[in-house]
Amino acid sequence: MWMHTKKAAVGYQRSAFSKKIKSVSTFCLLLIAVSCQLSASFVFAEDLKLQDLIDEALKNNHDLILSELKVSTSKYKIPQVQSFPDPMFMFGYQNEGWNRYTYGDMQGAQRMFSASQMFPFPGKRSLKGEMASKDTESIKALADYARIATIVRVKELYYDLFLIHKNMDLIKDRGLLFSRIEDASIARYSSGMGQQQEVLMAQTEKYMLLEKEEMLRQKQQAIEAMLNTAVGRDVNLALGRPVEPVYTSYKKSMDDIIKMAYENSPQIKSKEKMIAGAEAKIRMAEKEYYPDFTLAGSVFKRRGEFEDMWSLTTTINIPIFYRTKQKMAVLEAESALSEAQHELDATKFMLASGIRENYSMVRTSERLMELYRESLIPKTYQDFEAALSGYTTGKIEAITVISRLKSLIDYDALYWGQFVEREKAIARFEALTGVNLLSRHSRESGNPGKTETLDSASSAE
Repeated sequence: MWMHTKKAAVGYQRSAFSKKIKSVSTFCLLLIAVSCQLSASFVFAEDLKLQDLIDEALKNNHDLILSELKVSTSKYKIPQVQSFPDPMFMFGYQNEGWNRYTYGDMQGAQRMFSASQMFPFPGKRSLKGEMASKDTESIKALADYARIATIVRVKELYYDLFLIHKNMDLIKDRGLLFSRIEDASIARYSSGMGQQQEVLMAQTEKYMLLEKEEMLRQKQQAIEAMLNTAVGRDVNLALGRPVEPVYTSYKKSMDDIIKMAYENSPQIKSKEKMIAGAEAKIRMAEKEYYPDFTLAGSVFKRRGEFEDMWSLTTTINIPIFYRTKQKMAVLEAESALSEAQHELDATKFMLASGIRENYSMVRTSERLMELYRESLIPKTYQDFEAALSGYTTGKIEAITVISRLKSLIDYDALYWGQFVEREKAIARFEALTGVNLLSRHSRESGNPGKTETLDSASSAE
């Protein structure tokens, strides 16, 4: 009788605890639902499209506007350096003697007027114009690179934001699987087969998912602020959900990509224009060995019986200090040319290194994505289902089921992380080469495992 009463009491406690656990579980699910609803309330109803952000950034990005203004500013220098120096006008009076004003009385007393114009040695003005033109072309190439860098910056932030939303979806989906573990633990505990610790363990894992979601939401706000800055918007403006990018394969080899970079990269074009400008500066420095000419016409006004006079003179400068002036200018220009050539070589090495790094990242991401998609994720999910079935029948412990589910969550997150890293690496290709390797467009929905094959050789060239 006493044993029967004790079992009844224990059963009642288990039943009460099970109801409490279920209420906590219901509260946890409601909390997740409310948090998802709140996060959705802070975004626009419309989907966030990558091309729209890029178009807006090209119009409103302040750094890009500044680089374009620098190009416009440099263009104004070209006609300035090609112009003749300003003519000079001289007027004065010449008196004869110290004791009195002798204008009209003495032959040497006269009013003087003179106009002069300096003419640079032939070829100097055209060389100055060439130097300024090359500087402008170099600045323009850097502005083109700034446009590409802005596009890449927007893409990287867009993909990071997409990854955050995708990880939030994974938390929501996998939270339902934790609920299955929780329900199983409650059922085992109610029947006397399980322990209270197993129920609490499942509850704890669900709360840990809430913690991850909150951390992701904090990161989302930071990335949205950076993306708004890159686009040229107010940093506090909320953004919608990014549209899932299209997974696109390409057939370009690494050597082909490096060759494209050498031919089309704005950074290399800028350095080449700097070299051309340095060569023009050498020719200009050599021209400074030749003198400039100044023509002057003068009129001397006299009064009375004295007739007016005029004169025409030519003045040239004599470069007698050529050892410390003109010769040093030539050496300076030659040193600048050597510096520009080494900068070009260094830029090529930097581009090749960056391309190799990103190319390796793309290929590695593709292999890892295939591994996750084809093997690890489906196999881990099957393992989780088998473990959950074994736990329900009492053959497997709760910690084993939970560890299987955590592995599944990790593999899902790693798959999408590699997906985003691949897209970001391809975007960096575009900055390094100056050419779109892939014709990729945003889409409203789709399976990233579905591949669209594109021959980049024909599209890029």
